Amino acid sequence: MEKSYSESYKAAGVDITAGYEAVELMKKHVRRTLGDGMEEIGGFGGLFPLSLSGISDPVLVSGTDGVGTKLRLAMLLDEHDTIGIDCVAMCVNDVVCCGARPLFFLDYIACGKNVPQKIASIVGGVAEGCVRAGCALIGGETAEHPGLMAEDDYDLAGFCVGVVDRSKIIDGSSVKEGDVMLALPSSGVHSNGFSLVRKVFDVEHADLNAPVPELGGRSLGETLLAPTKIYVKPILALIGEVNVKGISHITGGGFYENMPRSIPKGLGVRIRRKDVKIPPVFSLIQRTGGISPHDMFNTFNMGVGMGVVVGKEDAERALAVLRSHGEQAYALGEIVRSENGVEIDG
Repeated sequence: MEKSYSESYKAAGVDITAGYEAVELMKKHVRRTLGDGMEEIGGFGGLFPLSLSGISDPVLVSGTDGVGTKLRLAMLLDEHDTIGIDCVAMCVNDVVCCGARPLFFLDYIACGKNVPQKIASIVGGVAEGCVRAGCALIGGETAEHPGLMAEDDYDLAGFCVGVVDRSKIIDGSSVKEGDVMLALPSSGVHSNGFSLVRKVFDVEHADLNAPVPELGGRSLGETLLAPTKIYVKPILALIGEVNVKGISHITGGGFYENMPRSIPKGLGVRIRRKDVKIPPVFSLIQRTGGISPHDMFNTFNMGVGMGVVVGKEDAERALAVLRSHGEQAYALGEIVRSENGVEIDG
């Protein structure tokens, strides 16, 4: 008897029925992110009803990113329900740096084998990230790559679109000497520097579940897998209350690469190292890996997920707004004349 197409495709390593099951399982997660009148996933394109109320000259802002080698921690721990939060965070935190409100998100998962429950768990994390960011998950793609990827392997990437009124775009151009940079604390390592982290701790052979005294008794795996914080709601609230001049998302490249992106040339931010509230995990990474302080600040967020520049006269008000939205923000540094971008003293 001639085999059906689906049976032949399954023999080649692609299970179509598993894909159908994964889509059905993830729909309950996606529904959490959709507003009234929005279509569920399943069509050829994701639909989003665009309201431009209060926006006279709309500018769309897009961002795309992945989670990088942090995925390896999720695989080793067999915990896949938060990695999607990381994926959303990496995109929406970039978009909001322009002052834009994220509107919708799409994800892409490539896997060696489609295990419906695992795929649904990943998408559940994506949906949770979208809820935290206040945006809709309107579609995505799961691609099975047998022979190209090992069965347990997967990769995750996402794409976000936001909108901002042209007159309200935040580009750092109004930053001046004497302004203040505020720090919004990170939840840990977030999603950058994991190639170094994996090497420092030899994660392939480490006991990732053992409690670590320096981490307050938390395990190394739990600490490293903590999802990237999403700053959209507190940042948008701040923009509505205070004149925000510049925003930097502290990702790969740490302080030295990211902070100058929110400051005009000829200016920099001067920071005293003792004023940076550094979580214990970074001290553990530095000591275990024998990494210099400069390289730590040039690789990791060091406990600062976002840097926000405001006028000195607005700093206290800005801190109060951020704290009222759950952020333990603090004054990090001062904008000064500098050709170095970032100066860390001490």
